[in-house]
Amino acid sequence: MTPTTPEQALAELHAGNRRFVTGVPRHPNQDAGHRAAVADGQHPFAVIVGCSDSRLAAEIIFDRGLGDLFVVRTAGHTVGPEVLGSVEYAVTVLGTPLVVVLGHDSCGAVQAARDAVTTGTPPPGHLGAVVDAVVPSLRLAADRGVTEINDIVDIHIAQTVAALLANSTVLAEQVAAGRCAVVGVSYRLSAGEVRTVAAVPAGGSTATVPGPVAPAGSAATAVTA
Repeated sequence: MTPTTPEQALAELHAGNRRFVTGVPRHPNQDAGHRAAVADGQHPFAVIVGCSDSRLAAEIIFDRGLGDLFVVRTAGHTVGPEVLGSVEYAVTVLGTPLVVVLGHDSCGAVQAARDAVTTGTPPPGHLGAVVDAVVPSLRLAADRGVTEINDIVDIHIAQTVAALLANSTVLAEQVAAGRCAVVGVSYRLSAGEVRTVAAVPAGGSTATVPGPVAPAGSAATAVTA
């Protein structure tokens, strides 16, 4: 049965990820019969705003199939108007109850942005747009004294969650009304597992980051599987 609440959707993603990590994937909804069943319409239970990294294929790491996930990918999961519009389409037109920001350790976009800032050398071509989108996360990390690349990645994931809500009134209204939640997760390239970095539960308004990168005075909230 297709999940209809944020909690159900997140639990389904975690269950699929566990199957992937332990080497017992079911490959659901990937057969010819299901392909025909979803040809006339889609009802994805989660939006994945993910990094474009070739090792981060959402349907594989969450062990899902056709029609399950509405996937939007950019380098460093950066958020522009097209990404916001895609997310808004999924949560309003398709009724998708969960938005997941999917980042990963050793993110090349975050490293490229840090190198550009450190050296003062602007990146070539349109890569500059990616770097510019990551720089605010680097500044926040610097303000908190965070220097380890994967801790910076966690901050960037949480910042993407916050950016989605800050820049999309439509999404913020869906979350406030309890119809949707936004969760940021980080994927470990070697282990294949995901962990929650930030979450705005349905009806909530504040993205929080667990552990040492949390801002002073923040409250710990999360959508749990």
